[in-house]
Amino acid sequence: MNIQNHLKRILKKFVAKAYRLAFSVAASCLPVKKRLIMFESYLGKQYSCNPRAIYEYMKETHPNYHMFWSVDKGSVRFFQEKGIPYIQRFSLKWLIYMARAEYWITNSRMPLWLTKPKHTVYVQTWHGTPLKKLALDMNEVHMPGTNTEKYKKNFTKESAKWDFLLSPNAYSTEIFRRAFNFHKTIIESGYPRNDYLYNYNREDVEKIKKQLNLPLDKKVILYAPTWRDNQFYQVGKYKFNLRLDLDLMKEKLGEEYILLLRMHYLVAESLDLSRYEGFAFDVSKVQDIRELYVISDMLITDYSSVFFDYANLKRPMLFYVYDIDEYRDVLRGFYFDIEKEAPGPLVYSTEEIIENVNKLKNNDESINEAINRFYKKFCYLDDGEATKRVVEQIFLNK
Repeated sequence: MNIQNHLKRILKKFVAKAYRLAFSVAASCLPVKKRLIMFESYLGKQYSCNPRAIYEYMKETHPNYHMFWSVDKGSVRFFQEKGIPYIQRFSLKWLIYMARAEYWITNSRMPLWLTKPKHTVYVQTWHGTPLKKLALDMNEVHMPGTNTEKYKKNFTKESAKWDFLLSPNAYSTEIFRRAFNFHKTIIESGYPRNDYLYNYNREDVEKIKKQLNLPLDKKVILYAPTWRDNQFYQVGKYKFNLRLDLDLMKEKLGEEYILLLRMHYLVAESLDLSRYEGFAFDVSKVQDIRELYVISDMLITDYSSVFFDYANLKRPMLFYVYDIDEYRDVLRGFYFDIEKEAPGPLVYSTEEIIENVNKLKNNDESINEAINRFYKKFCYLDDGEATKRVVEQIFLNK
């Protein structure tokens, strides 16, 4: 049995090496297919974020482009059901299309071995305004399968392939240039994905709630935490300990609120919420978090960049930062003092969450002032037109 497993591992490595070599040859030899765009979001796991916004705008305004999504095999079903043109990641067809594409548009890093053809324009949209230190700015890397020196070296190799990098604001532009060691074109435009937060309507809200089988007569709290670098099962699969007393939250808030739990796409945990039916809902599989933003009355997060986007709605936020000392001082480090600048109260226990939910619903004026200050610093470019600006600069050279 051990010999069989060993042979399987050898064969798997051989196939992977052959595939990578084939891609390198294809990228060098195959001619460009004009107006072919390959989109990818979060390693092919979602139809979401800035790539989705650009895709939908291009589909409406430039239908002469050939557009496909690069999709992980675990997410194929969604694209099939929605009729979205896709190619399964790392298939033979994917190899050919990626090698011939005139444009790649993605919001996270591509595999390091992927050779960018000379004829391909690589648009890196990234996926958030940074609170946590990024890439070269990180003092230590605690992720599995790498070390600090290797991680930074590999990140720099990847960022050297990018032709365009999107930035939501001046604050991010300064950080991205340094942390990513990026010297080509940064488009400081606001984030395309946030256009939806300015253009949705009330009918959208009711439709989304019905699709998710949520009660229409309750207020909605969205809990969307990030992942912890040092808590993992293996490369790309992270643990998450849900530090919420759901029994207490249901008892104290259940008559007026429901709770939506949205785990980060890298978190491998499956939530069993059967005991909290009618109060707590696992919405981690919803493809695009923007739909959860617009149906929620309040956000609870920690160090995730979701709060920069949610600030566009100017709705209440809580920051559940029970491990802030470790996260700030050991795991990542922050670019600014969240304890002073967060657009909402910092809380450290379920009891404090409940207490502050009750305070926030009373429309506290000091909280409104904090949100407005935050909005002016980080959201000033978001106006519902960011995608148009990005498309014009990349595709029309305006």
